[in-house]
Amino acid sequence: MSVTTNPIDALRTVTQVGLSALKPSSVQGGGFLEAMKQALSTTSKLQAESGRLNREVTFENPTVSLEETMLAGVKSNIAFQATLQSRNRVVQAYTDVMNMQV
Repeated sequence: MSVTTNPIDALRTVTQVGLSALKPSSVQGGGFLEAMKQALSTTSKLQAESGRLNREVTFENPTVSLEETMLAGVKSNIAFQATLQSRNRVVQAYTDVMNMQV
């Protein structure tokens, strides 16, 4: 069982976490839009998995443990909070740029 403690890692897929250190940022491609799409997709998958595990525990499925369900809930919450903070930072940066005098 692995626990992600860095909220930024929760936004990345497992393969990208390992590969991001190997490639320069200009080689990764896709840019900010692709990164946000992937972050939203990962967050959505984590929330769906958390919801599924919650239903299974509610219906007393013996193959799903409470610990696994709680961990999935914490992971989805961290991913959501990180995505929300990223969005807030982007909106703030946009507001700052729009308020600049040329």
